[in-house]
Amino acid sequence: MDPRRHINRKVEMLGQMMEMPLTIGSLIAHAERYHPTTEIISVETSGERTTSNWAEVGKNSRRLASALGKLGVADGDRCGTIAWNNRRHLESYFGVSGGGMVCHTINPRLAPEQLAFVVNDAQDKVLLFEQSFLPLVLKIQPLLKTVQHLIVMGPRDDAAAQTIEGLLFYDELLLTGEADAPWPDVDERSASSLCYTSGTTGDPKGVLYSHRSTLLHTLVGNQPDGIALSAQDTVMPVVPMFHVNAWGVPYIAAANGCKLVLPGPNLDGKSILNLIDDTETTIALGVPTIWMNLLEALEASDSKLPSLTRTVVGGAPLPPSMIPTFAAYGVELLHAWGMTETSPVATLNQFLQRHAILPDEEKTTLRTGQGRPLFGVDLRLLDENGELLPHDGKTQGDLQVRGHWVVKRYFGKDSDALTDDGWFDTGDVSTIDEDGYMVIRDRSKDIIKSGGEWISTVELENIAIAHPDIINAAAVAARHEKWDERPIVIAVKAPNSSPSEADILAFYKGKTQSWQIPDAVIFVDSLPIGATGKVQKVELRKQFGDHLIEKGTK
Repeated sequence: MDPRRHINRKVEMLGQMMEMPLTIGSLIAHAERYHPTTEIISVETSGERTTSNWAEVGKNSRRLASALGKLGVADGDRCGTIAWNNRRHLESYFGVSGGGMVCHTINPRLAPEQLAFVVNDAQDKVLLFEQSFLPLVLKIQPLLKTVQHLIVMGPRDDAAAQTIEGLLFYDELLLTGEADAPWPDVDERSASSLCYTSGTTGDPKGVLYSHRSTLLHTLVGNQPDGIALSAQDTVMPVVPMFHVNAWGVPYIAAANGCKLVLPGPNLDGKSILNLIDDTETTIALGVPTIWMNLLEALEASDSKLPSLTRTVVGGAPLPPSMIPTFAAYGVELLHAWGMTETSPVATLNQFLQRHAILPDEEKTTLRTGQGRPLFGVDLRLLDENGELLPHDGKTQGDLQVRGHWVVKRYFGKDSDALTDDGWFDTGDVSTIDEDGYMVIRDRSKDIIKSGGEWISTVELENIAIAHPDIINAAAVAARHEKWDERPIVIAVKAPNSSPSEADILAFYKGKTQSWQIPDAVIFVDSLPIGATGKVQKVELRKQFGDHLIEKGTK
């Protein structure tokens, strides 16, 4: 055959469909055009609630993109944000990325030195921040190497203007932009946003998302067996917008025209409860500690959560005792799993058809796992020698993942973050069953190795939290003369309760193997909570790691 004919035939057999780039600008353009009057409720740092809509957010996003361009911010330049969940932060999401720049969401709870590190590592050209963070910005400003423009996310404040020469104000800056400026043509593979890992075991590492990966995560993550938001929903991302782009909720909300509730900085149980009821929120998303606080507030209130139908739980394993408690209010708990490196959603715990007939107890057990992978995500388990392990629901191994929105290389690094055969090692120890349901047994750095046997801290924590007199707990390894490590539990008592150590240890009997029962229970007023709402076990190990040795436990 003539090779030229073969080539021509290949060209002719290409599909004859339109090709439109998958871009973040297209999301907000859709919301602005087809859901213009749908409300966006924003709680400002002051506590004031403001109401806008997708049309206003779309126009302001265009103004911001245009205004930044006039400042000389170019395609690919990083623009950092230090802000809570509110309307101006939402506009920055779309204005920066849609305009061809990179939106770098920064965790304000980082230590000043870490915060300066991520700004410098990202080489941010612009830093947008809420006025409440002005003291923090003043503290780190001398350390910043690349920032050319500092922008307060609010109206002009003359007192603030005196603190930094050339300080800009968001509301004034928008007036210099064009509300009808077209979104630029952007390559869907170009960078859209940047988020850093928590840095609990070293310097934070940047994960650079593309427009394409973000859109695929949006489309697939919101399928019926995914988060499943619709234009009929009122959605509250309690998870901060600096934490892995609020799990992609702002993008999903724009794609579907959801009513959006942005809760601002006050994430205590009472504030969230009042906001859910006042706005008739139907779906809320956050880490387990948020929902523990909400349940505590519920017990002290007359609310029955009449509007809420679902909560999506991620960031840390879900305590099983929460499932029936929320079910009593008619609220379904949906467990999700992912990481900064997976954009983040990789698995969701939705039932299969045959699970409908299961007894409630078995459904609850199934709900405690992290769920099945979305289309476009693949999982596997390896042993310590790198050999593949079976997906039988029992065999534990190191969890690895690959997919369309999984990191390939950390920002600014020369080498890939993958195994030789192209998988990302999550650092989790897990099981996977025949249907693909994955259960996180522990983080590899948290699992307790006692006398050569592994003990899951997650299992021990779930048992402790199920005790009626305990509202939160963390299990950590304590050094032991004979067994190398033994588990101890750090627990927070419920209000107006006084359980003893013996009470809690007795509660473990029959719920786990006898040799896995903790050697001690230590009561504290509160657990150290990190920047993303997770318990800081590193701090607990530092504080209590020698507890058994100090007690003289043999």
